[in-house]
Amino acid sequence: MKKFRTPLAVLLVAAATTACSVSPAPAPPPSSTPVPAPATSTSAVPDQQDPRRHAPLVRTHAESAGISPQLLMAILYNESYKPHDPKLERAWQKIDPDAAFGVANMHKAAFDEAKQNRDFAARDWQELPDDAGLAVAAAAWHLHDLAAQLPKQRTDAYTSDELLALGYNAGASTMLACARGGKPNPQAQSYVDKIRANWQKAAEAIQPG
Repeated sequence: MKKFRTPLAVLLVAAATTACSVSPAPAPPPSSTPVPAPATSTSAVPDQQDPRRHAPLVRTHAESAGISPQLLMAILYNESYKPHDPKLERAWQKIDPDAAFGVANMHKAAFDEAKQNRDFAARDWQELPDDAGLAVAAAAWHLHDLAAQLPKQRTDAYTSDELLALGYNAGASTMLACARGGKPNPQAQSYVDKIRANWQKAAEAIQPG
C-alpha cells in the first residue's frame, strides 16, 4: 500500500545497469540474404507482473469475503507498481522495517487485524512474499472488515468500492471521513484515480478463461 522510497529506485537502476554491462557482440558479416524478423508472441498468458495471473485466487477469496472481485483485482493492479519478488521485498524490508509485503502490499498491522478468527489466523505476515494465495485472502478479508465500518448514510462523491479502496490505502479513518463528505489527501485521491483507471481492466481480468 505504500510506495518504495527513492533508495529502492536507485538499487533497481543499479541492478539493471549491472545486468546490462556486457561486451557488445561483434557485428555479423554483410549478407545479401534478408534476415526474417523474429516472430511476435500472441500468447494470452499474463507475465509475472500482471495481476491477471491471480484471477482464480481473486474470484475465490472475494466470494469468501463477500467483496467485489473487481475491486480486489483493481487493488492488485494499483499495487503492481513494484516487482513482487520475495528476495527483493525482504531486502527492502531490512532498509524500511515498515515496508509492505506480498502482491497486495499489506502492512503487518493490517495483516494481523485481518487474520483474526480467519482460516489463516495461524499464518505470519512474513509469509506474504512467498504465498500469493495468502496475500490475496488477507486483502479480501481486510476489505470485508472495512466494508463493515461504512456508514449507511454517506456522500455520493465516491462509490462504496472507491471508499473501500481509500480505506485500503489510507486507513479506516480516512475512509470514514470521506464517506461523510471530507476530502482525501492528494496521495489517497491519486489511489482512487488509479482504481478508476484500472476498473475496466480489472473487470476483464477476472473473467473465467
